[in-house]
Amino acid sequence: MPPRFRVPAQRFTLSDTARAEAFSDGVFAIALTLLVLGLTTPAHPPGGLGDALARQWPAYLGYAASFSYIAVIWLNHHRAFLRIRSMDRGLHAANLFLLFTTAALAFPTEVVATELQADAWGTDAKVAVALYAALAAAMCLSWAALYHRLRRRPGLLENAIELTYVRHGWLRSWIGALAYALAGVLGVLVTPLAALGAFVLLPIFYFTTSEGLPGSRDTSGEAAA
Repeated sequence: MPPRFRVPAQRFTLSDTARAEAFSDGVFAIALTLLVLGLTTPAHPPGGLGDALARQWPAYLGYAASFSYIAVIWLNHHRAFLRIRSMDRGLHAANLFLLFTTAALAFPTEVVATELQADAWGTDAKVAVALYAALAAAMCLSWAALYHRLRRRPGLLENAIELTYVRHGWLRSWIGALAYALAGVLGVLVTPLAALGAFVLLPIFYFTTSEGLPGSRDTSGEAAA
């Protein structure tokens, strides 16, 4: 009986990033498409279309908030994977957690739009913005999990990256999670409209810090960018 060839276990512990990036881009595209499906022609009497369209302004703001959030996530995901050389099981799990929360964002977006149109000051509207804040914060925590994995396994990264990239990415994730949580509390205790305004503005923070927190950029990572 011929001897069995034993394949080294290391061969199966790491993989390249191509499939994860392609799958992630597909999920981001579907998530963005689901958002626009929430924009529908409102019920209206003859001659009342203009007023009906104006009354569903929360749907437009919700769409803008969630589209910009997912768009910035896609940008940051792209920038992150320029610096990731290979993936292990833990990093795949963190990436799937990120995609799980991203794909679900259309649901609280529609809930917020519906409840704010019904009664922008009501209890249901407060519950709606709390739901949105909770999912958005969970999305930030999924990024924290991804950066935590990279901190534990620096060998998954390219050799020439910014020294502060992972640490600042982890900090940005927690800042975002806390900011969305505070926005939810503000919406419940003060007014849902304040939370909606925060949801529109917070993606700007992630866009402006997509290359790190202020003062974090250095020349060591130019090869990876």
